Amino acid sequence: MDGTARAGAMRAALAADGSGARPMRWWRAPGRVNLIGDHTDYAEGFVLPMAIDRDCLVAVCAGTAGRVRARSLELPGAVDVAADGSDEPRRIEPSWGRFVAGAVRVVTDRVGHAELAAGIELVVSSTVPAGSGLSSSSALTVALVLALAESGGLVLDATDTARSALDAEVLATGVPGGLMDQLCSLHGIADHALLIDCRSLEVAPIRIPDDLAVLVMHSGVPRTLAGSAYAERRAATEDAAAQLGITTLRDAGPDQVCDNPFARHVVSENARVLAFADALRTGNHDALGPLLLASHASLRDDFAVSTPELDALVEAFVSAGALGARLTGAGFGGCVVAVAPAATADEVLTATVAAYGIPSSGPVAAFRVTAVGGAGPVSDPDGSR
Repeated sequence: MDGTARAGAMRAALAADGSGARPMRWWRAPGRVNLIGDHTDYAEGFVLPMAIDRDCLVAVCAGTAGRVRARSLELPGAVDVAADGSDEPRRIEPSWGRFVAGAVRVVTDRVGHAELAAGIELVVSSTVPAGSGLSSSSALTVALVLALAESGGLVLDATDTARSALDAEVLATGVPGGLMDQLCSLHGIADHALLIDCRSLEVAPIRIPDDLAVLVMHSGVPRTLAGSAYAERRAATEDAAAQLGITTLRDAGPDQVCDNPFARHVVSENARVLAFADALRTGNHDALGPLLLASHASLRDDFAVSTPELDALVEAFVSAGALGARLTGAGFGGCVVAVAPAATADEVLTATVAAYGIPSSGPVAAFRVTAVGGAGPVSDPDGSR
């Protein structure tokens, strides 16, 4: 469903109870694919994601006093939570409503309960595949925070919005994530990846050359961080830093971590991110593939977050003619990202799908992604705001 069709369906959903006639505002937040740099953000390291042309769209209008109600065009069930943020996010059903409750609590904590007391109606539509490692939940929470903040008269800069969206996601899932996904969704720039320093939060655009294409394919294994070993991995890296007497592994050198596989991954991955960004800047395409493959090997062998399906998909991409490929996101399932010559990208994707096949664990989606602009308000389909 394209953006216009989604907006029309959202209007229809609101109109079902008479709210469609009320003035609406529209907010969009893109998902992201991380080209390189995973499990480095929470160690104040470097990452290189790009905001992609898959997004979450939220329509908001006035609703019933004291309530925030939400519906999704793609997911079942309706959400109805207290506008004062008093509902415990992790107890909300359906489960996607936990992100709504988390965002409501975060915003009301910032603006006071009275600001949202008049009530809000929301309709949500997303084209970011869930369980893919492409930040569907972060796109949702960024869009929700933007919509609710405006409704509450709260003015947030990009960093505050990112932190608020992360807080909402942690409330919803209990998973202690980093800020990469939210910052990328907010700072996205068309045709550019973003080199993010997760210590200073400085964001540097890196142009993606026109002769390169970024390809994504789902392994068929759904990825969910809640219930995975994500929190354990983070704790292990924090413990490794503490044993070295430093705050984070950002400040460790290769010789200090050579005997600790988890820490070794973080330190070596930071170096690969900077080398990959430099290769993009200088047009050194020959360096990109080996860096992607080294990143995947490190995530597989040192950090132990890959799966047999992800490994097979990386091999399929390379055999099909990609320069290189790696798992993207936190691992434990989800997607592989590959970089290929733009002139042969379609053939590479077709050959990869044919070679990989369809695993029994779930459906597989394969697509080319482009870098897009970051989250913010969008125009109503009828041309108004």
